[in-house]
Amino acid sequence: MPKKKAIIIGGNAAGMSAAAQLRRLDGDTEIIVFEKGPHTSYSSCGIPYYVGRTVNDPNLMISRTPEEFRKSGVQVWTLHEATRIDTKEHTVGVTDLLSGRKFTERWDKLLIATGAAPLKPPIPGADAEGVFGVSTLDSGIRIRRWMEENNPKRAVIVGGGYIGLEMAEAMNCRLGLDTSIVERAAQLMGTVDGDMAECVADDMREQGCKVYLEESVEAFLTENGRVTGVKTDKRTLGADIVIMGLGVLPNTKLASDAGLPLGVKGSVIVDKGMRTPVPDVWAAGDCAQSFNILTGEPMHIALGTVANKHGRVAGFTMAGLDEEFPGVLGTAVCKICKYEIARTGRLEREMISDNISHICGIIESGTRADYIEDAGSMRVKLVVELPSRKIAGAQIVGTEGAAKRIDTCAAIITAGMTVDDVVNLDLSYAPPFSPVWDPIQQAARFIQGLIRRKQRGRLSR
Repeated sequence: MPKKKAIIIGGNAAGMSAAAQLRRLDGDTEIIVFEKGPHTSYSSCGIPYYVGRTVNDPNLMISRTPEEFRKSGVQVWTLHEATRIDTKEHTVGVTDLLSGRKFTERWDKLLIATGAAPLKPPIPGADAEGVFGVSTLDSGIRIRRWMEENNPKRAVIVGGGYIGLEMAEAMNCRLGLDTSIVERAAQLMGTVDGDMAECVADDMREQGCKVYLEESVEAFLTENGRVTGVKTDKRTLGADIVIMGLGVLPNTKLASDAGLPLGVKGSVIVDKGMRTPVPDVWAAGDCAQSFNILTGEPMHIALGTVANKHGRVAGFTMAGLDEEFPGVLGTAVCKICKYEIARTGRLEREMISDNISHICGIIESGTRADYIEDAGSMRVKLVVELPSRKIAGAQIVGTEGAAKRIDTCAAIITAGMTVDDVVNLDLSYAPPFSPVWDPIQQAARFIQGLIRRKQRGRLSR
């Protein structure tokens, strides 16, 4: 009897997590991975640090190479692009990108882990030399090589989200380029509320970056096929290099062409076992939808942590075992210049738009006891649902030692804890690590006081 065959399209976080998990659970099924790039299992989050020369060897960002996977019994074919899926015939069309050879491979089980693609709006001049998107390790290698060969002096970053700001920091603070950020929204860091994002913009300006908010890019100016500037609806900026940091969208054309139904933001619809509605087909990672832990509603989150968990669950269910992905809160953290920025759960503006009764509180605290020499500052914002008093969201902006407290907040929200529960949590304390009242508990106490004042106001009336 021939062996069962599992094919995985995509060789980064979700795809290779699934391949490794399936191999551990099922020693008989043949596992084949097709990856159109040259690398597997790499850290996309490390790309700005490689471009900014904090990391000088890109191989350090690779968790496991194709050769290591092959030794464990997973066949990995890099520089092989899946071009067609036939769900009725159970086949995948593949092109060898080196030789041009085209062939068809049959599967019994299929996992689509094609990731996400950088958002690239149709702006005139976007294909010019010196205009880059950031998505794969190979794209980071190309950016750094191009910079070393061309020695640019002026950088324009289009987009003020995670990748845009991390690339701005790399260009400005680490490489010394004259750097401008263009963002069409009214704030940087759209994943946090405006009252938390304002200090990030202020710090970027203090570091020498020019920040232009509420401006839209209309064209990239070019000369002899090479970018020379960026034209917005308000000004023209000179540029030797442009980084597109507008975010990503699920890379699902292959899945859509095969007839798989798409959901939020064009992500592949899956259940909590990462199964699609099409029999014997799974999807995982940045191309697949997730679920909001608080609401149960489908959502799309393009993060490496989520992709790895998706892949693990897919590996279990492809092996015939029961496993579920419970959902996400959108927990994320990054470092931009002197500030660490973190968020989890719901934003204040989301509560307002969904007409959910709530109360918010912001406190300023130290990262350590005040008398510790290197104590820094931090701002904590909690979003609390009413009348349940449950923590629904948290945001933190602060200096070193601040942001990882967001993990405590994620656990609090997942557990359904109230502000009263948080105040009494037995959290650790020593002067080098925290004030005697942890800043999360300070924020909870502050909101307790706001609620009491509201209650007294009602009673007095």
